[in-house]
Amino acid sequence: MIKVLLVDDHPVVREGLRGMLAAEEDLTVVAEAGGAAEAVAAVRAHEPDVVLMDLRMPGGDGVEATARVLAQRPAARVVVLTTYETDADILRAVEAGAAGYLLKDASRAELAQAIRAAARGETVLAPSVAAKLVSRMRSPVELSRREIEVLRLVARGHTNAEIGRELLISEATVKTHLLRTFGKLDVSDRTAAVTAALERGILPAPGR
Repeated sequence: MIKVLLVDDHPVVREGLRGMLAAEEDLTVVAEAGGAAEAVAAVRAHEPDVVLMDLRMPGGDGVEATARVLAQRPAARVVVLTTYETDADILRAVEAGAAGYLLKDASRAELAQAIRAAARGETVLAPSVAAKLVSRMRSPVELSRREIEVLRLVARGHTNAEIGRELLISEATVKTHLLRTFGKLDVSDRTAAVTAALERGILPAPGR
């Protein structure tokens, strides 16, 4: 019997997942958690084999929770289950030790199969997620010199107006560079862009 912990801040989602897994004779949901702290406590109390982890939760995201869960129980296998599939989200989850990354539109059969595979020590990825990783490896992101200059100043906490004054360009041009950068990095905001650029080595790590 594979013991499963459900971690999601929405009770309705957890109830739905529990219902989907109830029909699987070799899977049993041993506990539920609504956040990172609850997840760590539940892992300690129930020692699950597989943790289904939401990515976006209040009080600490799923990546942070994944790292804390695995520090508490290294033998556990964490499978991220989310609606988000940006490159930055995927990389952060994998780097934190997640054994899989699935999207919430997965069918019951796909979910059950993924849990079993994770419990066997295999890596499980939604097809679209696997495609993104392969595409990223084949096509490294290339930012222009100006886009990197703008992003470097964003990383230092500068506003668009301040960046424009420093680079002698208009605020509208700064916004245009940022929007192009967001598209290339597959992110939707400034913080995620800086994070993705650091992860890809486009920006140097702080202190270097």
